[in-house]
Amino acid sequence: MLDLTNIEVIKYLCNKYGFKFSHDMGQNFLTDSEVIDIISAAAAEDVSGVIEIGPGFGCLTAALGQRTKNVVSIELDRRLEKVLNETLTGFDNIRLHWEDCMKADIEKIIKEDFDGQVSVAANLPYYITTPIVMKLLEGNYGFRKIVIMVQKEVAERFCAEPGGKEYGAVTLGVQYRADCSVICNVGKEKFIPSPKVDSAVVEMIIRETPKVAPQDEKMFFRVIKAAFAQRRKTLVNSLCNAGCFGSKEFIASAVEKIGKDANIRGERLSMEDFCALSDIFTQNL
Repeated sequence: MLDLTNIEVIKYLCNKYGFKFSHDMGQNFLTDSEVIDIISAAAAEDVSGVIEIGPGFGCLTAALGQRTKNVVSIELDRRLEKVLNETLTGFDNIRLHWEDCMKADIEKIIKEDFDGQVSVAANLPYYITTPIVMKLLEGNYGFRKIVIMVQKEVAERFCAEPGGKEYGAVTLGVQYRADCSVICNVGKEKFIPSPKVDSAVVEMIIRETPKVAPQDEKMFFRVIKAAFAQRRKTLVNSLCNAGCFGSKEFIASAVEKIGKDANIRGERLSMEDFCALSDIFTQNL
């Protein structure tokens, strides 16, 4: 079996099949076998199958195929078909699904290809990380967990605590639906071609129910979005500028009702604070 984390093997396959890495598709293949083991072990734990996004030359795909009953790998780039036909030879538990993952019918894939609980594993292109993650989280697909390689800065944003510069609307959107943690960092030198920034592996354990229970979920996220749209401004001014939460005086009163100073910024509020604030607007608007 080919060592698909070996740079010389990767170059050999590129030459054999005339493959060139696509910058537009964000193709950076991982060359660290220990990180592959970490991702595959975490994703395959306690599940009967894994959906992978972006197999590359198949190093993570093969590792998943060795650890779990069933793997479906979603890939947009058909140039990889001949390569993967070679590198995944012998795996009768791996199916390739040729489609843009943002357009893929995940619910249908789960129904047709799996007979138990499913996780997701991926080395995600930087340019589309957040849209993919939010699709996976908001779809209510019943995943056990999502284990992904992302830009280190994005990983810090996903897992941030209130008060820091990394904390924002995306943080709350992720942590509303999952317990999130960084399980390892990966230097840019561990990829071919090497990206300009370091990466990190993030594990998201999907919650059975959201972390908080707002009276109106749409209002909850509307408040969060407005709070961080102008994050240098105070929370009251940010919400006032959104123009849909009432007068400045009412907004200031609502902020004080949840026990916060009217001059506080949105980045200082916890998810529970945002829930309480959104419930006040739900009840009064």
